[in-house]
Amino acid sequence: QNVRIDPSSISFQMWKDIPVPFYLSVHFFEVLNPKQVLQGAKPVLSQRGPYVYREYRYKTNITFHDNDTVSFLEYRHLYFQPRLSNGTEDEYIVVPNILMMGAAVMMEKLPDFMKLLLSGALATLKQKAFMNRTVGEILWGYEDPLIDAINLIVPGLIPFKGKFGLFADFNNSNSGLFTVYTGMKNISQVHMVDSWNGLKKVNYWRSSQCNMINGTAGEMWPPFMSPTSLEFYSPDACRSMTLVYEQSGKFKGVPTYRFVAPKTLFANGTDYPPNEGFCPCLQSGIQNVSTCRLNAPMFISHPHFYNADPSLVDAVEGLNPSKEQHGLFLDVHPMTGIPMNCSIKLQLNLYIKEVPGILQTEKIKPVVLPLLWFAESGSIEGSVLKQFYTNLVLLPSVLDYLQYILLGLSVPLIMAAAVLMAMPKVS
Repeated sequence: QNVRIDPSSISFQMWKDIPVPFYLSVHFFEVLNPKQVLQGAKPVLSQRGPYVYREYRYKTNITFHDNDTVSFLEYRHLYFQPRLSNGTEDEYIVVPNILMMGAAVMMEKLPDFMKLLLSGALATLKQKAFMNRTVGEILWGYEDPLIDAINLIVPGLIPFKGKFGLFADFNNSNSGLFTVYTGMKNISQVHMVDSWNGLKKVNYWRSSQCNMINGTAGEMWPPFMSPTSLEFYSPDACRSMTLVYEQSGKFKGVPTYRFVAPKTLFANGTDYPPNEGFCPCLQSGIQNVSTCRLNAPMFISHPHFYNADPSLVDAVEGLNPSKEQHGLFLDVHPMTGIPMNCSIKLQLNLYIKEVPGILQTEKIKPVVLPLLWFAESGSIEGSVLKQFYTNLVLLPSVLDYLQYILLGLSVPLIMAAAVLMAMPKVS
């Protein structure tokens, strides 16, 4: 009863306005040898950051429906945390000119005269294949005349105007309209997604299985979990993701199941046939998300290409993948399905290559170039953790001991009663 999505339940306020302090930590990959990369050299990268943001989440437009579901919008607001960061938003970093390099690959199969027009625009606007911009500009947006030029040359190639930033739509925005089950009629369905933006499935991918919207919205899961797997739909990854059980443990005294990403999560269709629907694929360990990212040659992966084909790590210098630093995890209290501690990590990558007919790309070797990786982390603490521990650990333990005490006391009482019953009655 207390984990149902019901205004009278204990967990409703926690679900509505998440009290857990979330943090978004962003690490950039600075390109140390941009001129050499243009001549065909291997990119040399240096990790910068983290640049840390406090993340506040809250739900609006909460509407209950007759079919045991509730719909809502969840907004995110991010605030820079200088004390937790290794650097400021005003620092400059050398990264690929994402608009230019992305547009070049996107225009590869278009007529030569369009490529000539783009090359002319690049020369006129003094655009370079690598840019030196601040952290704040790269994340939250910068004005670039190249946007208008590309829209003029190939209308609709990049369906946006004004500023461009990798996380421009991440801050002060919602993750889409989720409709999930309340669990009022069937507790095993609580938090499971019924639809997202009115859709029962998405249309980004090439198979019905990959387009399915499975699991929850990634906040809570049905109670009485089994140590097998859990699923959630991620609008950021444009797909449902399955994590697998790794081990049992405790978080500050509260029992948990730890779930992690299987090696097959971003495997290609050759190594893991069910993922064929996410193709066209390159090496295992990276997923092509161009179909849900304006057709730009973007890929997602684990940070530092952890759990990916070794050739991806070897194609650049400066990566050191490790499970401790780059593996994602989710620690969930199995009785209630509420996460106690989590760190979800993803890396954004840009595919760059030589595109004949477009200046500055003639000698670039094909490479999936890491741009940045980020971690969304949070854990239950303070009064919420104390309430959890009291209700879910301390009280059950007390009751457990109490039943043995009562059982111990009942034995001599039963024996005494038996003796009394066996005694002859006195007339």
